[in-house]
Amino acid sequence: MQLHIHYDTYKNNMKTERKIGIWMDHQAAHLMEFTTDAMETKLIESKVTHASNENATHNKEQHKQSEYFNVLGETIKQYDSVLLFGPTDAKTELFNLLTADHLFSKIKIDVKPSDKMTENQEHAFVKEHFTGSTKA
Repeated sequence: MQLHIHYDTYKNNMKTERKIGIWMDHQAAHLMEFTTDAMETKLIESKVTHASNENATHNKEQHKQSEYFNVLGETIKQYDSVLLFGPTDAKTELFNLLTADHLFSKIKIDVKPSDKMTENQEHAFVKEHFTGSTKA
């Protein structure tokens, strides 16, 4: 019996940690899963337009922003380790929403500032964060 429990514990500890980097601002998020395969970028766009300052429009924009963050949150739930980065406060706003929700308590979430980047720069940023190396 003890050997069986030891094996289950060993098997559970060998689970591959799922990692994702997300470059984001208030208009779009570039999702890059970190695996041994070549990195690919998936795009999630916000429906926020920031066109007007009228109160009704502002409430609609806040609702769209909330939907955008909810879509990102549903994706993040599938990972063990997450890097949020980008040039605006969107990453911090999302981080604050996630850390207030107990469903995200077991997910390691890091937040780092960055500028606008090319896709290759984003991939290198994610790789460096998760491996500590910039080499390919």
